[in-house]
Formats: sequence, C-alpha cells, structure tokens
Amino acid sequence: MMTGHFAGLPLDHPLIMGIVNVTPDSFSDGGETFDHKLAIERGFKQIQEGADIIDVGGESTRPGSVPISLEEEIKRVLPVVKALAEEGSVVSIDTRRSNVMRKALDGGAKIINDISALTQDACSLKIAAASEASVVLMHMKGRPYSMANNAEYVNVVKEVN
Repeated sequence: MMTGHFAGLPLDHPLIMGIVNVTPDSFSDGGETFDHKLAIERGFKQIQEGADIIDVGGESTRPGSVPISLEEEIKRVLPVVKALAEEGSVVSIDTRRSNVMRKALDGGAKIINDISALTQDACSLKIAAASEASVVLMHMKGRPYSMANNAEYVNVVKEVN
C-alpha cells in the first residue's frame, strides 16, 4: 500500500481530479465554464460529487490551440483558484507559465499541473522548487498547437525519458 501524501491528501486510495477550464474553446467542456461564476460553481459541484482536487486551467492546450497572453490567463484563473481555495478545496493550477503558477500558489493552489513538464518557461522549475506545491508533469511532443502532428511513439517510456 502506498503511503505519504499528495498536496496534503493521503495516498492510501485513488484521488479524483475534477477539471474546470476557464476557456472559451476547451476540448473537454466546449467553453461551458468560461464565466467565473459558472467555473466556481462547477468546481464546488465536482467536490460535492467526490472530486478530491479541482484542476483550474485558463489556456486551452487542445491540438491546434492558439496561445493567449499572460495577463489574460491570470485574469481567467485567479478568481476561480482563490474562490475554491478559500473554501478549503485542494486546487491545482494547469499552466505552462511561471507567473501564473506563482499567482495561483499565492492564491491558494496546492498543485502545479504543467503540460510541458516545467520545460517551456525557464522560471517554472524554480517556482515549483521554492514552493511546497505538489507537481503533475505531463508529456507532449512539440507545443499545444502542433502536438497532434507527430503523436506516434515506438516506445513511449524511452521517448519520454
């Protein structure tokens, strides 16, 4: 049996992560939670339904997506992160940008979830290391707008390594 914790949650059972994308073009919900109020309500509903963690993202990383400005991403996610964290929810910030990570952690997020595995922003690793945040590292080939172009692997374990 696994012992320890992740973001303060025990690892003696599987953890469920709910997703709230504060984007107009999300591939998972089609933009249903682009409004802050709706995003916050969705997060609390997911907690009531059994989610242990709420992952908040403000920039779509679906294949073919176009990057948004840093300011826009912060504007989208910070009110949602703060509202959920203030009520005791364990919040994860889904971002590739160190400035968004820092603001979300300051706003109460306990987890960094980075699709680029902390490689696309030179300061991301420093932010993660300096914080007490738990970290989720993802893997992709290329960038979000091109990651589907070459998504074949001969041996995924060797290629991720």
